[in-house]
Amino acid sequence: MTTIHRRHLRHRWFAALGTAAVVIAGTLAATALTGPAAYAATTAGCGKAPSLRTGTYTIQSSGQSRSFNLRIPDGYNNTRAYRLIFAYHWRGGTMNDVSSGGSSGTAWSFYGMQQQSDNSAILVAPQGLGNGWANSGGADITFTDDMIRMIENDLCVDTAQLFAMGFSYGGGMSYAIACARATVFRAVVVYSGAQLSGCSGGSQPIAYFGIHGISDNVLNISAGRSLRDTFLRNNGCAQQNAAEPAAGSGRHITTTYSCRAGYPVQWAAFDGGHGPAPVEGCSGCEDGVRTWSKAEAWRFLSQFGANPPPSSPPPSSPAPGQSNVLLVGQQSGRCVDVPGSSTANGTQAQLWDCHGGTNQRWTYTANRQLTVYGNKCLDANANGTSNGTAVIIWDCNGQVNQQWNLNANGTITGVQSGLCIDVSGAATANGSKIQLWGCHGGANQQWSTRN
Repeated sequence: MTTIHRRHLRHRWFAALGTAAVVIAGTLAATALTGPAAYAATTAGCGKAPSLRTGTYTIQSSGQSRSFNLRIPDGYNNTRAYRLIFAYHWRGGTMNDVSSGGSSGTAWSFYGMQQQSDNSAILVAPQGLGNGWANSGGADITFTDDMIRMIENDLCVDTAQLFAMGFSYGGGMSYAIACARATVFRAVVVYSGAQLSGCSGGSQPIAYFGIHGISDNVLNISAGRSLRDTFLRNNGCAQQNAAEPAAGSGRHITTTYSCRAGYPVQWAAFDGGHGPAPVEGCSGCEDGVRTWSKAEAWRFLSQFGANPPPSSPPPSSPAPGQSNVLLVGQQSGRCVDVPGSSTANGTQAQLWDCHGGTNQRWTYTANRQLTVYGNKCLDANANGTSNGTAVIIWDCNGQVNQQWNLNANGTITGVQSGLCIDVSGAATANGSKIQLWGCHGGANQQWSTRN
């Protein structure tokens, strides 16, 4: 395990920077944080003048001195409940590598979450023993529990929005958290991970996003698929063939699965090797400034509100077998419409006031097609799988770019692309264009049916 990860020391974007150490005396109890109480609205730190500041802290956990870097948002307000994000380093890396962003600077600090969260999250970069996450006897899970307790007692945290993420060995640690603390953490993001830190429990649902390179020669992509499949099972996801890009394409493809409401699973396969910061259009490139992974990770994490997952799907969500129904945008209240009742191939769908005409009547078939007029299918233009691909009508041909998943959370995702049917620019006016876009949980990507 140690041998295969030693090369991470050479990653140029993770140059370590020094930080001042602040030592906290005393031993924190190692009681596990589990159960429904994890969804309490706020913590004991809300309303208190905080003693914690941005910097490095050392605590006692399981009889050992353990350290972590903490970043508190600029303009911290002790009456506002913040997200809490843990970012675990790779084998041979350090907490300073993660918190500094290395040669990419703040654009990549905490895997880009400092930039992306825009002061809406408290960020933590823990230090592993021996620069790794063996989690022997559950020590690293206990360390995580202790950090949570310390932070929540002093700072205002929304306990329904705890998240973990990490690369390689840190990805393995994030997976271990998903297994052992599914009732404490809302979601995890695993970059190029494998089962390296154990999986105590591993039977409860938690929102999960896996990102992995198709040419990873350190932790093969099959290891990442295996982690993903654990939570496809736990989250009650429908079977789906996740498309992956070809070598040399420089692309990534993100698949969003149809899962139990509140427990989404995403999978992003990219043309590249072992790294967390791939660059679109550049096969094998790594750059924390230009990478797409930080924005997609943030969209995934930021979709969750301050409430626990619902116990059942919304009753108005689109469902297989529905015929001759209107598809109504949650944000706009307007319908998916074929402009001018056109029957021409290539006509892009739009929003329009619901009037019940034949150009607004859709049927979801057993082949996962959305048909209009009886012989035209909703189609991803030119087999597109990138953000901004036009959603059009075309003669039904059975191809995968005409197949759609109707999800319990009200989203409609392309089987080929994994992207959501989206209203361009979150517009609500008549004539607003319908397109594909990475799923982010916005109301412009949620749809219900009406007769």
